[in-house]
Formats: sequence, structure tokens, C-alpha cells
Amino acid sequence: MIHFYLNGKYKQLTDLNPNTTVLEYLRLHEKQTDTKEGCGSGDCGACTIMGQKLPTQDADHSNHAPFYTLNSCITLLSLMDGHHLMTAAFIADNPANHPDRALLHPAQQAMVDCHGSQCGFCTPGFVMTLASTYENHRLQVAEGTTTDDLSYDDIVASISGNLCRCTGYRPIIDAGLAMSEIGRQRDADQIIAKDLTISLATDAMASSKPAASNTTNTIAPALIQESRKLFIPQSIDELNQVLAAHPKATIWAGGTDLGLSVTQHLVDHDVIVQLSAIDELKSWSLTDSKSLNGKQSKDTELKGKQASEQIEIQSLVLGAGMSYKQMLPVLEQYFPNFANLFERIASPQIRNMGTIGGNVANASPIGDLPPILLALDAHIHIRHCAAVDSSDIDCAADNTNDNNSLSNQMPCNDEIIPLQEFFLDYKKTKLRAGSYVVALHIPLMQDNQHLYIHKISKRYEDDISACLLAARIDLSADGLTIENVRLGLGGMAAIPLLAAKCQQALIGQAVDVASFETASKMLAMDVSPMTDVRASREYRMHVVQRLIIKCGKQLVADIKAESV
Repeated sequence: MIHFYLNGKYKQLTDLNPNTTVLEYLRLHEKQTDTKEGCGSGDCGACTIMGQKLPTQDADHSNHAPFYTLNSCITLLSLMDGHHLMTAAFIADNPANHPDRALLHPAQQAMVDCHGSQCGFCTPGFVMTLASTYENHRLQVAEGTTTDDLSYDDIVASISGNLCRCTGYRPIIDAGLAMSEIGRQRDADQIIAKDLTISLATDAMASSKPAASNTTNTIAPALIQESRKLFIPQSIDELNQVLAAHPKATIWAGGTDLGLSVTQHLVDHDVIVQLSAIDELKSWSLTDSKSLNGKQSKDTELKGKQASEQIEIQSLVLGAGMSYKQMLPVLEQYFPNFANLFERIASPQIRNMGTIGGNVANASPIGDLPPILLALDAHIHIRHCAAVDSSDIDCAADNTNDNNSLSNQMPCNDEIIPLQEFFLDYKKTKLRAGSYVVALHIPLMQDNQHLYIHKISKRYEDDISACLLAARIDLSADGLTIENVRLGLGGMAAIPLLAAKCQQALIGQAVDVASFETASKMLAMDVSPMTDVRASREYRMHVVQRLIIKCGKQLVADIKAESV
């Protein structure tokens, strides 16, 4: 069973196709047609709605989770279990359901006042994006964490995932800038608007929350319709049990790319295992590991000279279920250059849902995160939950009332491997039936290391990479020699990979631009990029060569600045 609130009304569902998206449910099941269907792929933002994670029965109801936006066209409805969903028709205060008597939300009123709509098709999506921005800012003002009005840059960043084809963005941005003044004027006039942070009764949700599993109870599907099932495990243990019983299941995290299999390719997934309720996969930590000459080592029993050269380093461990939004403050603290790229990765709606584990496991050659993780010498933690033929497991699972007894016979196997060993071929990885990504381990930057990241795309925001270069450069103690280099490439081959020949050409060289110019000529020995709609082979090769040289220029400039 899944349960959620839609526009203030409690919903509880059990008999529903697990492949149902939020948009499909809104328009076809609830006849809530104020949310529009545009591209069906999470690009245009016409389907944007606003969500809020609801508190549990034992939570502190005084603390309201921030509002966030999502693309309802590619988001499974089951991902909204335990949330409040809001559409454009709800955020206005209109109890009589009469247009002349409605008190529009400041985002809606500003769009009217600033003439922010022509054909109107994209307008509900823009309204929800602006409303989410306004409500989160209003909460920050109330909490005293900010006193500034929303800026031009704030508004532009917030609507970067919404596409307008006819109005033009100037009046829409004007509307975003006008929202705060409308809100202040209403406060001065003592006009009481609808409070979208109302404390909804959650007793019904709490009482219907699945009980924790044990070794004798079967983990029941949350949704089931005919042969199709959807499981929402509440813990790592439950996930292991479900995957042991259903290794052929589709594992669903944020689904920002996998959702296209439903909307674009019309795939009807038979069994889906959703990871949204597993808090262990959304946590992060720091852990110690061994390093030898700047390289991670699994062998802690090294002796003699090698042992004396080992040093303790810390690694940042990011749970595979962490979304881009959840990762951002962590990366800002430990990898600021990495965090700076996030405004260029997808849109706010996608960053709210997409996860690091999903981005890596998807194994796209144009994924933004893998080249950076490769450059940082990241390791990936994989868990395999099925040890026998998957067809036998699925068959057995369909004919037993105790899936746990089956899983108990097959203990999970874990492995932590360098990320470069994870990618095998186009869309092929070390994952197999019943496997999933647990976490990514990223060694923290040392004082002698420098990180540079460059993404090339046709649009600055919300666009797929034509190519991406991430370079981690390790210098000698005196800062004059390059001791080690890792160059992660995206969009240059069938898989994300390291430019091994270019790296080798730099090791041991002096820190000057000429070293990087020489190394860049080795790129053709590392990769042979393809030509597609985003860029030609020649363009990709030339641009990445120039980016390697640019990294050299940045390094020289940074060293010079540090010495001043």
C-alpha cells in the first residue's frame, strides 16, 4: 500500500499498476488536468508539481520539510509515498472554486501582473517552480536565516528546468522578482493566505506504515496489479531479502533516466523494487583507509619499505540513495570544485530526485558524475544478493509464502572495487541480477592535489554533456613536479574512462603548460570518440585536448597565486 496527500486530501492505494507515473495518476485517475504533459522526458518542466515530505507520527511536527519540485511525467507515483503533492489549482486560496473570488498565490498573482503567460501551456509548471522558490524563501525569512529578497540569479536558477516557447523569460523573471513584494503587501494589509505548510493529520499514514520485517514474515508488495508488483523495502535487510527472491526486478531510485523507459519506450516493468524508504542508503560518513604513494590500497598487511610509505587518508562515503540535492552541501564542504558543477547538471527538478547510485549504475557514457569520480579515484561498494540462477529464484519466489526463507539460504556478497573496474562496456557493468550499489567511497583531497572540472554542452544549464573532463593532479612536495594524474573522460567513448596515455605522459613532468600540451597529443591513443547530434568526433577530440591544456594553465596560475 502507498499513502500520500494530494492537494490536501488523503489517498491510499494498493491496486495500481506499479509503472504509473504521478502525471498519469493526476490526469487519468484524478482528472487533475491543471498539470500539463509536455515532453514526457523530464526536460520541459510543463508537468512540474510541488512536493513536501510529511512528518511521521513520532516526528516533530513543528519542523516543516522544505518544498521541492519534481517532474511528474517521469516520477513513479509510489515515490510519493508519505508526501504531500500540490498542483497549481491547489495553491490558490479558492474555497468557493470561483475564479473571481480566489486569492491567488503570490507566484500566480505575479504571473498575472507581469504578463508572464501567452499560450499558457507551460504556465502551471512555471507557477509551481516559482511557488516552491517563494515558499522556501518565506520559511528562511521566518527562521531568520535570510533577510534578502530573492535575486535575479535566484529566479533564473529556479526556472532553469522550465521551458517557455512563446512568452519569453523576461516577464516570467519579472514575476519571480515581484513575488516577495506581493507577499509583504498582503502581510501589511493583514490578508491571510492559504498556509501550504499546514500540519496534515498523519495518523492514518502512521497506522498503515508497513511493520518491520522479521525472519518469518513475507515482505508484501506495496502495489500489485495482476502479475505486476512493486516493493518498497524499509531497510537494507528488507532490500536484501526482496532482491534475493526477485533478482530480475527493476531497481528504482530517483528514476530520472529510468522513467523514460516507461514514458518513451512504453516498458511495463513486471517487478519494481523502490529504494526511496531506505534511510541507510541516503546517509554519508567519513572513513579511514590506507594509501600508498597516493593510491588506495586494499592490502593493510604490507611490510618493509611499503608499509613505511603508507599513510592514513579519509574517504567520503556517499550512500547510493543520496540525491543531488542531498549531496550538494556535503560536497561543498569536502569537494567545492565538484559542488560548483551541480548548477550545470540537469535541472532543479531532476536534482531533487536523481541519485548518485542511479547515475553511476546507469553507466551512461555522458553521465556527469562518473568522470569526476574516476578522477578522484573513487571506489564503488556493490552488494550481490542472488547466488544462484535467477530464473530458479523467481520461480521459487512465485510459489512460496515465505520469501525470507529463500533469502536466508543465499547470503549477500559485498565487494568494493575501483570505479574504473565497474564499467565493462556500453551500459554494461559489474552489476548482475540481484545486485545493487550500496555507496561510493571518495578519498578526500590532499594538500598537494588539485581538481579541475570542465563540462561542454550546447546550453549552460539543464543540458547533457557533449564531453566532460575531470582532472586530479598530484604534485611533489616542492610543487615543481607532477607525481600522479587522473583524467576522467565523459562523452568520449562507450563508457566513462581514464585517459591512461595522457596521464602517463604527465607523470614526472615539470609543472608547466608545455607538459600538458605534449600530453594532450596522446588523447587519440586513449579514445576514439563518435559523432552524434551533440558533437562531431573531431570537435570532441579538439575540445578535450584544449581542456587538458586549460587544466595546465589553471594549475600554473593556482600555484603562482598560492606562492604570493
